[in-house]
This record gives sequence, structure tokens and C-alpha cells, in this order.
Amino acid sequence: MNFSRLAILLVLAPGAAMAQTPTASPVDDSKPAPPAAIKSFDQSAIDKTADPCTDFYQYACGNWVKNNPIPGDQVRWARSFSLLAERNRYLLWQELDSAAKDPKTPLEKQYGDFYSSCMNTALINQEGLKPLQPALDQIAALKDKNKLAALVGGLAAQGDPAPLFHFGVEQDTKDSSKQIAGIYQAGLSLPDRDYYIVDSARFQTIRKEYVAHVTKMFTLAGETPEQAAKDAEAVMRMETALAKASTSRTDMRTPENRYHIYTVADLQKLTPDFDYAVYFKDVKVGHFDTLNVATPNYFKAVNELIKTEPVSAWKAYLRWHVIHGSATDLPKAFYDENFAFFGKTLAGQKEPMPRWKECTVATDRFLGEAVGQDWVKQNFPPAAKASMDKLVAALETALGEDIKTLPWMSEATKKAAAEKLAMVRNKIGYPEKWRDYSALKVNRADALGNMQRAAVFARNWDLSHLGKPVDEKEWDMTPPTVNAYYNPSMNDINFPAGILQPPFFDFTIDPAVNFGGIGVVIGHEITHGFDDEGSQYDGKGNLREWQTPADRKAFTERTDCEVKEYDGFEAAPAHDGAAAQMLNGKLTLGENTADNGGLRIAYQALLDTLAAEGKSIDEKIDGYTEAQRYFIGFAQVWCQNQTEQSARQSALVDPHSPGRWRVNGTVQNFDEFGKAFGCKKGQPMYPVNSCRVW
Repeated sequence: MNFSRLAILLVLAPGAAMAQTPTASPVDDSKPAPPAAIKSFDQSAIDKTADPCTDFYQYACGNWVKNNPIPGDQVRWARSFSLLAERNRYLLWQELDSAAKDPKTPLEKQYGDFYSSCMNTALINQEGLKPLQPALDQIAALKDKNKLAALVGGLAAQGDPAPLFHFGVEQDTKDSSKQIAGIYQAGLSLPDRDYYIVDSARFQTIRKEYVAHVTKMFTLAGETPEQAAKDAEAVMRMETALAKASTSRTDMRTPENRYHIYTVADLQKLTPDFDYAVYFKDVKVGHFDTLNVATPNYFKAVNELIKTEPVSAWKAYLRWHVIHGSATDLPKAFYDENFAFFGKTLAGQKEPMPRWKECTVATDRFLGEAVGQDWVKQNFPPAAKASMDKLVAALETALGEDIKTLPWMSEATKKAAAEKLAMVRNKIGYPEKWRDYSALKVNRADALGNMQRAAVFARNWDLSHLGKPVDEKEWDMTPPTVNAYYNPSMNDINFPAGILQPPFFDFTIDPAVNFGGIGVVIGHEITHGFDDEGSQYDGKGNLREWQTPADRKAFTERTDCEVKEYDGFEAAPAHDGAAAQMLNGKLTLGENTADNGGLRIAYQALLDTLAAEGKSIDEKIDGYTEAQRYFIGFAQVWCQNQTEQSARQSALVDPHSPGRWRVNGTVQNFDEFGKAFGCKKGQPMYPVNSCRVW
């Protein structure tokens, strides 16, 4: 379990940032249509009325943005990521639907039954709250707050949503050869702590609507309106206290802020009224004497709540999280109410996803390496993997050359940076060894039970790592995923087969477009090893300073330039009395640094590739030079539309900038762009002064 340490290319689905993902209605039985082909270079997307030197995003994406409104079941619609995710999901659905109807192997039967149970909406409606009744009965039986640990541990042990904190196994930040226990803040239902504590009119309204939503859900679960309202107020009161004690997302980006080694006895002193020995026994974790308590102040606040809140409030809080955490797999009335608040109100989603999509996503989430090993056989041939190996090598060479020429870095630090780069592990497509799911029991007639058992299976798999040697070949994403990530403790870059498809990676297109697509993705992930967070880890994945003090100072001056630059970008305009929502340059710093570095080193790798082929960056194809095609191909990865509600939420919780600023923010920092499009120095996309780290 890596908690918050993975540097991910893109968090596309709203659920990645939300506490609860809007999903499919349990009465929807629609079937998918085959997806359209996706162009790697789309001239029809270009708005030729726009000046690329003034607003390159509008130039490269303007017509696509105008002609591609957000589908009703989405909150963000991106030309490359969303369309490819839809394609991959459709191909995966074909595999699951076939396995559900006529399985050919035991593995197909397992994931086919899982998918089939999720699609059995009639049974979901018929069962009502019956699958949750054991958990609800355990909560109702709570009489003594001294038994909270046993109750929370018991809920986790049987796969029910267990709030308050995340507990799992992670690499030791300062000794990456070790796998240790770690415990982190959690316990909130709204997307971020700011939703509870910021005193703006918008957040005040959301809080009122949230309490009304919790009240309705309790009423649906059988409480009287009066009792439901009282319990909803208790939930809000307790979650607000936990929010106030939570470390902000921005502060959590600093590794030292989330690394505090405690003995188990000292953890117990932080929260003396919660019996951790009982909890650890219930979740069946092996023995350990020390662990990482990432957010100590949070656990102090938990103890204060145990002291001050009555048993009735704790029962309401736990009951809420059990119902809320399972809402998308409960009968239609629960789903509709859940979607009305978390989908429509918070994110601006107009309608639910079709059920087939949600069940495909859920099967991939819980049985990813089971369905993935069959998916890659059809969709990721060996030749694609071999080509990716070459591209990654080209990008690593380009970054190595970039390091050698950095004017602000000393020779000693350049040597250390080169050593770290040489130690980066590359993982392409899918795991070398697939995870064994044989211990996971799947019942074709028990959707929620399958989810619970899958949660237990995943937790047991995670906890089994405690004290064992680190397995550098394990993955944190499933093969069909349209994404990529860098793990600082592993010092590895990971590219699932799902993203190694057109429009990111196309055998039939010219090098410029491929380097602008998958090349920048590769460069982005490599650069994460050297961004403000990744640069604090050495080549072995240990949190250790390897820059000289003077170089760290120079590095920070350059990242501060990016912070100030992106702070000035607008994520959502003023609307209906709400002020404009600006980006948080500190929250997005790591991703912005990776975007800027990735664009620069992929361009250098393109120059090297063209030179080796005897070609020039100025040669034209369909009226555009290779340089121009590179930048347009890059920009068109990020063409997107997003609801205003989702854009505001993303600015608070997502460390990635929106598409417009992933394009304009990077090209205005890279002089080669201005040269490629004949811009004049001083124009918006070719400024006199710009920011550069790598």
C-alpha cells in the first residue's frame, strides 16, 4: 500500500479524488456500442482562428472542445484519456460478458461470476439492506466506547467500509528495503477537509446539502426523520472535527510531514481510548513493534472524539460510513440519493454511468491482474512492448544529457542525479508474474458479498507484505488502465498496457506525434524522480538529500517560480456568486514540474531520433513541420471539457493542473515552442522570462 506517494500522470475519474464515486443505476441494463477510432493527430481539432502564440491550447484544441460536449455520465471529457478509457473499457466488457456467459477457464469463471453478480440488479433490489445487516447489527449492539476498536476492526475484518483511518503496509521511507506498517488519516466523506472548514458561502451551502443527504440516507435505512436528522448532525460534527485535525493535501506532499516512526506503545499513548492491539488482531496483521504514524495530530483528535462524543454519535458515524461506502451496490433508492448529492451536486454529473461500465470498472478494480492477463493477450502484442523499451531508453538518454548541461547544478549533484537516473527501473505493459486470486471466493448471486470478500482479499494481500523483502516487480495499476506512475520508494516508472495505444502510441504515425504523445508521458514520469518530492529520494528509493545545499537552494528557487506561475492560472471562473477558483501552485508543483520536464526531454529525444534517421525537425507533413506536429500532438493529449463543479473540486484535491494549463503552462516555459511557431519574444506563449527546473 503506497498511500499518497505515487506520482500519477492523471487522475481522470472523479472517484479518484472523491470520497464516493457516482456510478451506475441498479436498474440500468443498457449495452455498449463499439467505440470510434481515435486519431493520434487530429487536424479537425485545430482552431485556426486562434493565434498559437497567444493561446496554444485554444489553437490546438479549440474545435475539439467546441464539438465535444461532456457526455451526461461524465464530469470531465478528455480527447485522449477519456476516449481511450472508453475503448479499453469496451474491450474489457467484451471479455467479461463472454466469461459471464460461457467461461472457458477457472479464471474466466471467477471474474465472469464477479461481473455477472454486479450486473444482477434485480437481486440487488430484492436483497435490500440484507447484505449490510450483520455490520449494522454489530454497530447497533455497541454499548461501550471502550469496544470501538473491536467494532472497527471487526468491520474491516469482514470487508465492510471501516472509517477513521487507513492501515496497511508500505516501504520504509528511509530504508526502502523494508516493508513496515503504516497508519494514516481518513474518516471523511466530502472530497477534502476544506469542504468542512472553509467559511465561504459555497461551502456553507454544500455542508447544509450534505447534512440533508445524510438525513435522507438514514431515513431510507429505516430511521424516523427526527432520528435521522439527529444522527446526520452527529456525523457532520464528528467529520468536521476530523477535518480540522487532518493534514492538508499540500502539506502531505512533503515526505517528512508524513513520516513519523512510533512504537506501538507510543501510538497507543496518542489514542489511549482506542485499543490498537484488538484492532490489529482483528485485521490479522503479523507482529510488529514500530510503524509509521503519518499524521499524529489526527490520532490525537480521534481520541478526543472518543472522550467527548456519546456512544449514540459513534453509532451514527459508523452506520453512516457502512451505508455510504456501499451505496452504489445497494437498491435503487439508495443509489439515486447517493448520486443526487455526490454526482449531481458536487461534480455536476447529469446522469449515472450505464451499469455495464460500472461493473466492468469494479471487476477490473478488484480482479485487475486476473482480467488483465487475458486482456493483454488481445491488446498488447510483444512488438508494442519492444517499441516502448526503445522509447523509454531514448527518453532516459535525453534526461541524462539534460542533467549534464544544467547551468545551475554543481558537478557533484549532477553525478548523483545521473546515478539515480541509471537506477530507475522500467516496467512496461503488465507484471512479469500475475497475482494469484485462487483464495478469493466469488458467488454469482452475491454482488455486495463479492465486494466485501474482495476487500478482505486485497487487505490480506497487502498485510502479507509486512516484514518481507520488497518485490520490485509488483504493480499498483491494472493492465487496461489509461494512466502511468512513478513510485519514489521503488524508483521505478510504470506504464500499463492500457495507455500504450493510439492516440498516445501509434505504429503508423510519424515520430514527432509519438514523442509528443507517449514520449512526453514517459518524460513526465521520469522527471517525477527529480521533482520537488521525488528529488528528496535517492536512487535506492530512500528519503535522503543528495543535492548540495547550494544546489537545493537553486532548485527551490526554480520550483518557486513554477509555484508562483501556476498560482496565477484560473481553474474555474467566477460563477453564481462564487469567486474564481485559482490553481494551487504548491499542490500541483510535482505534476507541473513533470509536465515541463517531460516536454523538454521528449523534444530532445525526438531531435536525436530524427538525426539518427537522417531527418530534420523542420521537415513538413500535411503542412506542419515536425516541431509543430510534436507540440500539437502533445497539446491534443490534453484537450478536455469539464463541469464547473468538478473543476472547482479538482483545484482543491487534484495535484494535476487542468488541460489548458498543462499545455499553455509548459509551452510558455520552453523557447523551442516559440521558435517552432514563429512567435515574437514577449508574446504570451513566448515570454521574456520563464520558469525552468529540468
